Amino acid sequence: MNQLELVDLISKKVLQEVRQPKGGIPVGVSARHLHLSKEDVEKLFGVGYELTPIKELMGGQYAAKETVTIVGTKLRPIENVRVLGPTRSKTQVEVAKTDAIRLGLNPPVKPSGELEGSAPITIVGPKGAITLENACIIAMRHIHMSPQDAIEYGVKDKEIVDVEVSSDRGGVFTNVLVRVHDTYTLEMHIDTDEANALSVKCNDSVKILKVYK
Repeated sequence: MNQLELVDLISKKVLQEVRQPKGGIPVGVSARHLHLSKEDVEKLFGVGYELTPIKELMGGQYAAKETVTIVGTKLRPIENVRVLGPTRSKTQVEVAKTDAIRLGLNPPVKPSGELEGSAPITIVGPKGAITLENACIIAMRHIHMSPQDAIEYGVKDKEIVDVEVSSDRGGVFTNVLVRVHDTYTLEMHIDTDEANALSVKCNDSVKILKVYK
């Protein structure tokens, strides 16, 4: 290794440390939930029905009071699945792999909002039921960041990173999607299966190990 290569290596290591703010990245564990279109809200809850916010989330989203039952190919429905608002252009159901097994479904791992090739699912509400051909996914694990957070970590929107978990069953999450928006606050989102696998709880901290440009 020549002197220039050594300087470059040291610089990268220094930058990596600088980009890890004290305390790391907090974790949020997401249970099964769904986003509904306005049309589907009315089919499930009645004509003219409006969702009732009960908890504010980042990015202008909120947890709604309303819950539904989701049904797959097996006669093992999952009840009390939380609806998140506001309404979207397309309905999307997000489950963990163990939920999918119970339902008899094989949904793909996809970023939120990408529904092409997703699994079919039936949703039952108090006023009706709908069956959708492409609506169910396992959400790709991801980190929400503000633009300033992205600068500090040296990443860009839609880049992929590896993340280290330092728990009693710690390990590394690969293929973590970075999502940058000025309405986001710094937080990594994983589902309940991922959290259980590495003994991660809400508000635990993780660290970015590698960025794939």
